[in-house]
Amino acid sequence: MYRHFFKRLSDIVISGCGLIILSPLYLIVAVLVRVKLGSPVIFHQERPGLNEEIFTLCKFRTMTDARGADGELLPDADRLTSFGSFLRKTSLDELPELWNIFKGDMSIVGPRPLLVGYLPYYTKREQLRHSVRPGLTGLAQVSGRNMVKWDDRLAKDVEYVENLSFLLDVKILWQTAAVVLNSDSVAVETDSVEGFLWDERQPREDAK
Repeated sequence: MYRHFFKRLSDIVISGCGLIILSPLYLIVAVLVRVKLGSPVIFHQERPGLNEEIFTLCKFRTMTDARGADGELLPDADRLTSFGSFLRKTSLDELPELWNIFKGDMSIVGPRPLLVGYLPYYTKREQLRHSVRPGLTGLAQVSGRNMVKWDDRLAKDVEYVENLSFLLDVKILWQTAAVVLNSDSVAVETDSVEGFLWDERQPREDAK
């Protein structure tokens, strides 16, 4: 009952209240992002959601549009400012995802939505991560945030799906608060810590 009804209901209530209560914070962050990093203020990127359906993820931008002499964008590390790092470490960049949750693209708790390009590289078992809505936070994130290896992280996503319950979601939310407050456990650059999934694996035979 929780998995198929109350989880979605709680997502709507929590995200709706969050959007209203945090609206002053949204405004402050949006103004600071515009001044320090430029526009657009909101970063949009396609991600796979429930049943691998593609949706547009919304986040506050954390990097500038700085370009080299050749006109190409500089590497991410060169475009990530101290302010952008602060947004990531405090997870303030993820506040716009409450809108994704309210719309039904995401859930408060679930496997984090990763890159669309990773879809062919999941094992059949790991594909279970897309049998639920992706989350703002998840079991993998409170088990080392982005510091764990890909195999371990994806295994945690499957573990969550197989054991999804109200008590597990409450536990993850409680642990998430602790993780965010302890910024030492936060990895600012996911790809620089883990590397891209396609660098470590070959695509599945059925996905070639």
